[in-house]
Amino acid sequence: MSKGLVDKLVVAISSRALFDLSESHQVFLAQGVEAYRQYQIDHEDELLEPGDAFLLVQKLLGLNESLGQQRVEVVLVSRNSADTGLRVFSAIEHHGLGISRAAFVGGRSPYPYLSAFGCHLFLSTDAEDVRRALEAGFAAATILSGGARRAASDELRIAFDGDAVLFSDESERVYQQGGLEAFQANERQAARQPLGGGPFKPFLAALHVLQKEFPQGACPIRTALVTARSAPAHERVIRTLRDWDIRLDESLFLGGLDKSAFLEAFAADVFFDDQAGHCERARGVVATGHVPHGVSNEPTPG
Repeated sequence: MSKGLVDKLVVAISSRALFDLSESHQVFLAQGVEAYRQYQIDHEDELLEPGDAFLLVQKLLGLNESLGQQRVEVVLVSRNSADTGLRVFSAIEHHGLGISRAAFVGGRSPYPYLSAFGCHLFLSTDAEDVRRALEAGFAAATILSGGARRAASDELRIAFDGDAVLFSDESERVYQQGGLEAFQANERQAARQPLGGGPFKPFLAALHVLQKEFPQGACPIRTALVTARSAPAHERVIRTLRDWDIRLDESLFLGGLDKSAFLEAFAADVFFDDQAGHCERARGVVATGHVPHGVSNEPTPG
């Protein structure tokens, strides 16, 4: 990790997750790279509107002002070239976002630069880039379009699914192979055995460190576990977080209920889940990141 970013929470984001580039992306899909490049040059003076992860980034960067020091770094990692990325940087400046570092990789996947920046989280609209980042050991999610825009608030609220996101997918594999009864029996037996960490454990740990820098009772970061688990499978989760010495502000054990209403009640700014069906339902009420990790995202044998 570069020396300047070693003590920061580092989030990498793609240009299409940060801004609405849907029109230019259609040009790219229909006409190719050169037409896309020319489109961006021709529209350089037109302001880009916020994308699905814009408000999340705005709130993350706002933590620096709250702390009076630069503890959060957002870097742009983009398949654009520097030439086509000029429009993106103009939008960053216009919207007053404190983003100064970027990697423009000219059509290739930017995931190799995540390590160089020391990233804790990567957000993109490109599912393949996200999969590669996850395989390389980074917390990563595909930001889905359609999430409701939250009203302005002083709190940053982040919700996580449990298995295959914060935790490993070991228990989910038992459930999918043996059903609910086998899953509950396994969790009872292993109640005092901590779950393995999932891809988002390091990001949650970094958030927890940041939370502790605020005065007690005045932290603007609020985290929640929103899981389909219920009793008796709750005990292993609670003991795992205790073993990790990580605190979540809220834990919702829903026993298979639809998560959407609870995410809306929590007023989440973003929700991370590994299961596509949960993400599709959640995206109507909250910016949602699909985490293509674990057994639910493995190819079905043909």
